[in-house]
Amino acid sequence: MKKQGMSDKTFGMINGVFISIIVALIIYPLIFVISASISDPNAVNLGRMWLWPVDITFEGYKLVFQNDDIWMGYKNTIIYTSVGTLIHLFILLPCAYALSRKELMGTKFILWFILFTMLFNGGLIPTYLVIQKLGMLDTMWAIVIPNVVGAWSVLVARAFFQASIPDQLVEASKIDGASDLTIFMRVVLPLSLPIIAVMALFHAVSLWNQYFSALIYLSDRTMYPLQIILREILVVNEMETGGGLATEALATQIQRAGLIKYAIIIVSSLPLLIVYPFLQRFFVQGVLIGSVKE
Repeated sequence: MKKQGMSDKTFGMINGVFISIIVALIIYPLIFVISASISDPNAVNLGRMWLWPVDITFEGYKLVFQNDDIWMGYKNTIIYTSVGTLIHLFILLPCAYALSRKELMGTKFILWFILFTMLFNGGLIPTYLVIQKLGMLDTMWAIVIPNVVGAWSVLVARAFFQASIPDQLVEASKIDGASDLTIFMRVVLPLSLPIIAVMALFHAVSLWNQYFSALIYLSDRTMYPLQIILREILVVNEMETGGGLATEALATQIQRAGLIKYAIIIVSSLPLLIVYPFLQRFFVQGVLIGSVKE
């Protein structure tokens, strides 16, 4: 027993050290970017700022928010993320629940059909032609509709329903006279908050960071999401840095570009960092349950 206790303590110490290193590797870049975004660029470039802010300045954020397009990009991205996440859940949850029921005929065929989409797709040009023929170019739907539900999401949600919704509960509801829709709305969904939070967060993050689809399908500037606007600001400042400026002016422009770069990272990531703590409890539970198949 003494030997077993020592082994447990040793394992606990090694595990604690390993986890501490992983946490430090994750947290340090975040703290560094936040500190660099409000530090004097000279201190950052010379390596004097390695963790905490040095000679605090908010010039980078002022330069970013001076651009009126930032607010337009925020508005568009919030709309795309909200609408897209709602449509995602509206399609995903009934589909995954139906596939989790044993009485559904052709479940294996449908699952193989869904898995097929994980291995093959039409490619960029056919997808663009489909979007064009459907009249979705330069509209919100070009960002929201493609990839609205992925095979991975369906499989994870289905595993959650299989593991968390007992057959006896569904049968008891049917005996009480509840229809399938009533069971789904009043019994299944209230018990599925963890997987709803997980799927909503995953899809919302994907839409919030949406860049490539907007670059391909949107040419109307008023429809640009935040990521495209931030890219433009960064590219413009880098182009100005590469211009034929005097040495002192060039040095100032390089510092300004560095400030803007770090400020842009924070501006684009802050909303998600604010939302995540409120969903963390459901998120962890949903990932653990949804990742295990009976």
